[in-house]
Amino acid sequence: MPEVTPGETDDGVQIDLISGARMEGLTGMEKIRLILDGVREGNIVVLEEGLSPDEESKLIEVTMTEISPDEFNGIEIETYPQTGGGDKGFISRLIGKESPKKLTVIGPANQIETLHKDENLISALVSRK
Repeated sequence: MPEVTPGETDDGVQIDLISGARMEGLTGMEKIRLILDGVREGNIVVLEEGLSPDEESKLIEVTMTEISPDEFNGIEIETYPQTGGGDKGFISRLIGKESPKKLTVIGPANQIETLHKDENLISALVSRK
């Protein structure tokens, strides 16, 4: 089987799993560029710890400015909050002490045919361009 280099797939879909440690030292715009560069190459990007609400809004804003009918159709994004245990009650969430850890799946809009989330699962049906 031939070796596949990063950014190049052999008639398949590449999934980039990005750890929280990798994202930790980046600014908001660096995170957005890392994500969008991967998605523009046709990759599915999975973030271990997700983005802050501000970063997610900025990602959508930047994506909208980059949409081009012939080159880039946009993104599909779904976030799944991780539950940490009993200390994440209503009061903690109300006063803003909810854990920011969450799993986020981002992919090219023209390749993700179905993106579904329920309380225990994010499911994506991905087509080959």
